[in-house]
Amino acid sequence: MSEDTVKPRIARIWRGRVPAAKADEYARYNYEVGIRPLEEKALGVQSLREDRDGESEFITISYWESVEAMARFTGSDPRQVHHLARDPEFLIELPRSVQVLHIIASSGKCGSD
Repeated sequence: MSEDTVKPRIARIWRGRVPAAKADEYARYNYEVGIRPLEEKALGVQSLREDRDGESEFITISYWESVEAMARFTGSDPRQVHHLARDPEFLIELPRSVQVLHIIASSGKCGSD
């Protein structure tokens, strides 16, 4: 089966909050260091941002064929949080967990650039 026909079966969701004053800088850093590597390895990735009063929340959702495929990318247990080197500088608190969810239904077209 080619990579184009592999369907995502797993979604890995990470969340982190930064002070509003650091949100734009973190968005650039997170994209370069966190999202770009995922774009090369995951079946798909979405980076989301919600600006709130005084803080911004970032959510990264990556899509995978299996937990084993995620482990090949991370080199360790993908259910554990893998902080980026500068996360302590930006994040209000370091996330202690990620969600790894089985995709049970999916439809529509989304994620276009």
